[in-house]
Amino acid sequence: MCELLGMSANTPTDICFSFSGLVQRGGKTGPHRDGWGIAFYEGRAFREFKDSQASVKSDIAHFVKKLPIKSHVVISHIRQANSGKVCLENTHPFSRELWGRSWVFAHNGQLKGFKKKPLGFYKPIGSTDSEHAFCWILDQVRSAYPEPPKNPRLIWKLLHDLCLEVDEYGIFNMLFSDSRFLYVYCSSKLCWITRKAPFGKARLKDSDFVIDFTEHTTSKDVVTVISTEPLTGDENWETMKKGEMLVFQKGKAVYHK
Repeated sequence: MCELLGMSANTPTDICFSFSGLVQRGGKTGPHRDGWGIAFYEGRAFREFKDSQASVKSDIAHFVKKLPIKSHVVISHIRQANSGKVCLENTHPFSRELWGRSWVFAHNGQLKGFKKKPLGFYKPIGSTDSEHAFCWILDQVRSAYPEPPKNPRLIWKLLHDLCLEVDEYGIFNMLFSDSRFLYVYCSSKLCWITRKAPFGKARLKDSDFVIDFTEHTTSKDVVTVISTEPLTGDENWETMKKGEMLVFQKGKAVYHK
């Protein structure tokens, strides 16, 4: 199984601390050796780094780990291949354009038989069931709303319904964003934590890395981190339930069902 990492913040924030923990799980403290990727949104576009090597051995991952790129929304993934060969085109996250926005997607789990579902406008580049599911979801959204609806809750509900449908094919833990919102769906295992004032210290579970958030934040900052497993052992993480969906904007949950 793969692992996911996401962030939503109300001010441009770097994810170096959390990403440092995730990197260790990509071949050192975890078995996810089949590639990694990360996307940092900046406006409607995003910066992306990917490698088909294990993150713990990747020079690019170690570069990103030390690079304080600041973003409102981040999506990252480390891969343990179960569908599709180990190569760059099968490395998450995946991206497509819809309504003039860049949509980014990453998935943890396996979807048996889902690649039999027909696709329309969007086509996969690689051979994973994950990318097929991403293309199928965007097809349904594009078909239902050729133009973005004025009420974003219509999209939130549609995405939740689509995730529930995909979930019937196996395990579908998912992170998804259009740069404005971070959509989080839990099929089996996801957790999250919101950090805000008063800030304190935290220690990673996968390395001897301690951070004092008071040195990197202001009293107005709100930062939510989503992960497959808690990245720290001295904080209280919220555990999501099967079929649960959260939508975050600027660090705060604006939809929960």
